[in-house]
Amino acid sequence: MQRPGWDEYFMEMAQLASRRATCLRRKVGAVLVKDRQILATGYNGAPKGIEHCDKTGCLRKRRDVPSGERHEICRGVHAEQNLIAQAAFHGVQTEGATVYCTNKPCVICAKLLINGGIGEIYYNSGYADEFTDELLSESGVVCRELD
Repeated sequence: MQRPGWDEYFMEMAQLASRRATCLRRKVGAVLVKDRQILATGYNGAPKGIEHCDKTGCLRKRRDVPSGERHEICRGVHAEQNLIAQAAFHGVQTEGATVYCTNKPCVICAKLLINGGIGEIYYNSGYADEFTDELLSESGVVCRELD
């Protein structure tokens, strides 16, 4: 077995985090890394103390909300949002860090990552969002898909 490179290693850690996700539509995991050290992880699911969608069912599905729209109609918190919240909760500085995420961040998460001082974002797959791309480019945050 060949030893994985750093990008592969951290992306595999994000994939592992995604296995904790409780979203019924899409399981997403994210890892915050700085100086080759994992600082925080996140996955999509309901806030602390709130029943998860795997128990209550999907509100977005019941209301027939298309993917990528009306993010506020959801019990879940995105993996990237949970990642930033976990870092803040534990007093971890995010400035200059890198995020590895199983999916390309939505525009809301992109804004949070920009404000958190994230320097680079690497992801496996995602839907095209020109506004996300525009904001990340304008802010100088590197965002690229890993094979």
